[in-house]
Amino acid sequence: MKFPNPHTLKQIAALVECDFVGDANFPVMGMNEIHVVEPGDIVFVDHPKYYDKALNSAATVILINKEVDCPKGKALLVSDDPFRDFNKLTDYFKPFKVATSSISDSAIIGANSVVQPNSFIGHNVVIGENCVIHSNVSIYDDAVIGNNVTIHSGTVLGANAFYYKKRPEGFDRLKSCGRVVIEDNVDIGANCTIDRGVTGDTLIKEGSKLDNLIQIGHDTVIGKRCLIASQVGIAGCVVVEDEVTFWGQVGCTSGVTIGTKAVLHAQAGISKSLEGHKTYWGIPAQEARSVMKEMANIKQIPDILEYIKSKK
Repeated sequence: MKFPNPHTLKQIAALVECDFVGDANFPVMGMNEIHVVEPGDIVFVDHPKYYDKALNSAATVILINKEVDCPKGKALLVSDDPFRDFNKLTDYFKPFKVATSSISDSAIIGANSVVQPNSFIGHNVVIGENCVIHSNVSIYDDAVIGNNVTIHSGTVLGANAFYYKKRPEGFDRLKSCGRVVIEDNVDIGANCTIDRGVTGDTLIKEGSKLDNLIQIGHDTVIGKRCLIASQVGIAGCVVVEDEVTFWGQVGCTSGVTIGTKAVLHAQAGISKSLEGHKTYWGIPAQEARSVMKEMANIKQIPDILEYIKSKK
């Protein structure tokens, strides 16, 4: 997320009431998660295991729970609870706004687009031309939808990221201020849920088609012309390249990449990145041909054992 106006390091430190290391006038342009940070961004880190990753990322301001050696050209915000203070910044720069109507006055809806009754269109939503939004669809604030998009009943775009920190008193949610972006010629079935990015975008690219009952997690990117069948669950921060096919009930863990034109057979469980131009099956997902060969060989074991007995 980029701030509406540049801030200084001293101004940001004052907002969260923490110390800083660096020039008081050091420029701060926004805040982001580590996989999408750019120069000028704040990234937070609260565990020594990830200090080096954060300090060596593209971010130039590190919100951290311990004063450490600061790389040249960067600055620190030293907080006793970076997770809490990252949420404070989200609340300050992107506060929740109560809706007072089913379609916000700030929403932009393009020519020849139809929004059926009982749908909700939030603040600053942009919907392109020739779209059909069926009844009982909820499109949360800041979503961007291209041209020629169809969204069926019961679908929700922009719910919070499933991102929590465990504390002694329970789970603390990392607040989401990102967007859902749907490009042109996308179809989304009934009762799908596409979560907004934590600070960036969850993106469905041009020409992809989603069946009913699909979950797509925060900050995930679905490539162009992908097909996703019913009951697929894709976790956050996944990159699905172009023309990938998911058949029913595939489950995918977070942070992996699925290569171009990969095919995932029904009920495959994806636990690691997969190469493109191959077909996968099973839990964990493996190349379908090799799994089928293994199954065929296993079926031959009783006959092999009988043959061995007959030779004794």
